[in-house]
Amino acid sequence: MNVSRRILVDADACPVKDEIYRVAWRLEVPVVIVANSHFRIPVHPLVTRQVVSDAFDAADDWIAEQAGPGTIVVTADILLADRCLKAGAIVLSSTGREFTTASIGAAIATRAIMADLRAGGDQLGGPAAFRKADRSRFLQALDTALVRLR
Repeated sequence: MNVSRRILVDADACPVKDEIYRVAWRLEVPVVIVANSHFRIPVHPLVTRQVVSDAFDAADDWIAEQAGPGTIVVTADILLADRCLKAGAIVLSSTGREFTTASIGAAIATRAIMADLRAGGDQLGGPAAFRKADRSRFLQALDTALVRLR
């Protein structure tokens, strides 16, 4: 478990990587972009790339192993969020929602219900489109989380 302050990004479908870079540079916080394929990242000493195998959940496993106090994890994966919270990390979705130990149980239950409905053939819409307000809310949540870690 790493106790230094840093941001771990579940990069595959993260729409706020540029925002993460800007905040990290301003506050001088290292960022690790985690994916199972090569991702283009800015050339900057605070930004690194961690390419994991293409095994199922390899990126999640790596992030969960690295998460701990002093770590902010950015992910939309609820099960990964749960693992990281248990390790003591702060976990944010790309829309600025902070997962907490108080809210994660309901999020996992909702995920399970939706999976059951889809498995039963119900046609459900996907997630709402990412909006400018989501980006703004994320920036505020990231800033707040980093200030809390100081």
